[in-house]
Amino acid sequence: MADRDPEQRRSYHHGNLRQALVEAAIALIEEKGPLGFTLAEAARAAGVSPAAPYRHFRNREDLVAEVARQGFVIFGEQLERAFDGGRPSPLSAFSATGGAYLGFARSHPGFYMAMFEAGAGLTGTSELAHAAQRALDVMIRAAELLSAQLPPERRPPPTMVANHIWAFSHGVVELFARGAPGARAPYTPEEMLESGTGIYLRGLGVLPL
Repeated sequence: MADRDPEQRRSYHHGNLRQALVEAAIALIEEKGPLGFTLAEAARAAGVSPAAPYRHFRNREDLVAEVARQGFVIFGEQLERAFDGGRPSPLSAFSATGGAYLGFARSHPGFYMAMFEAGAGLTGTSELAHAAQRALDVMIRAAELLSAQLPPERRPPPTMVANHIWAFSHGVVELFARGAPGARAPYTPEEMLESGTGIYLRGLGVLPL
């Protein structure tokens, strides 16, 4: 575009265009959802020509997948900090990962929507799958540490526990934490997550009844 600042054009040329498109996509996802915009709209929002995105992305799905990948990297880092190696106790560390899930959804809605609402087509991206698995691995380690107090024959599979809590956290986010229209509850999302997680873990025998 002739009216673009020359210094900005040079920065794009040297590699910043890709991230500029990601940032533009995040804003569009927050406004329209992960399937509600075109690659041309992302280019326009980033201030570049409609052809420019094709230097880095084949289509909108590729761009949304990169947003999701970056989101999972940040998500995994936040889960890791919340888990803190199982300190100060396995239970508190496990609960903290659930809190981190809710916090991430609130503070990064564009990333969250790209990660969980963009459709199954994104799972074919190996980099995205790797980033998502690294995040889930934190919750698996938290579940494994929590159930280590039980005899080996009574320990639930940590992957199962992590997946169930992941799914439950997602449900709380979708129904309540992101302000879904018409959703009302007498408790905060954090209270709902803590209560539901406690009931689930007691049912597994990880926590005393």
